[in-house]
Parts: sequence; structure tokens; C-alpha cells
Amino acid sequence: METKNYSGYRDLIVYKKAFDLSMKVYKLSFTFPKEEKYALTDQVRRSSRAVGAAITESWPKRRYPKHFVLKLTESQSEACETNHWLDVAKECKYINSDIHSELFNLCLEVQKMLESMIRKPEKFCINVK
Repeated sequence: METKNYSGYRDLIVYKKAFDLSMKVYKLSFTFPKEEKYALTDQVRRSSRAVGAAITESWPKRRYPKHFVLKLTESQSEACETNHWLDVAKECKYINSDIHSELFNLCLEVQKMLESMIRKPEKFCINVK
């Protein structure tokens, strides 16, 4: 199968959405109570940033489909964790239902896109002969 030409991970829609998610979570987290600084705030920021970071880390590993898929799976796991922390923030009433739904759905969209990449890595991997 022929490799689709990308100039880099920044061209991937999933990366753009993951980056957008991390920036939205970052800005939102400033509204959390100060007592959450070293708990919820740090956790949700870290996990949301890790989604895009793992996509970035996957990109040079495209020569090795199993390694590529492993990093994408890590990214997917971080997205799941981010959704967990968003649920916690909603339950603690740090965010309202509308904000929760927007971010939760963006996170789910990223997870679905990653799942598609995981199922068909050959669309992204470098053909090594």
C-alpha cells in the first residue's frame, strides 16, 4: 500500500484536535480551585498534553508499525484518562455540563480517529524495502 504523503505530524487532523483539546483544558484549568493545583489541575493538564505528545512521538516510529501503533495506543489511553478527569471536574462542579460535553466529545473524537489509525497503520507507515 502506498504511503500517504504528510510533511509531518502537524498535518494530521487528529494531532490538531489533540492540541486544541490540550489548550482548551489548560485554559479551563485556571478556573479550578487553588486547592486542586497539585491534584486535578495537574492531572488533567498532564493527560491532555500527553495525547498530542504521544502522537508526536509516534511519527518517527512509522518505519516500525508495531511501535507506531504502541504510541498511538498510549495517546488513546491518555485521551481516556483526560475524559476521566473531566468527569471528576464536572462531578465536583468545577465545570458545567456544556463545557464538559464539548471537551468530552472532542476527546472522544480524538480517540475514534486514533482507533482508525491503529486499525490501519499502513496508511501512515513508511514503506521499508
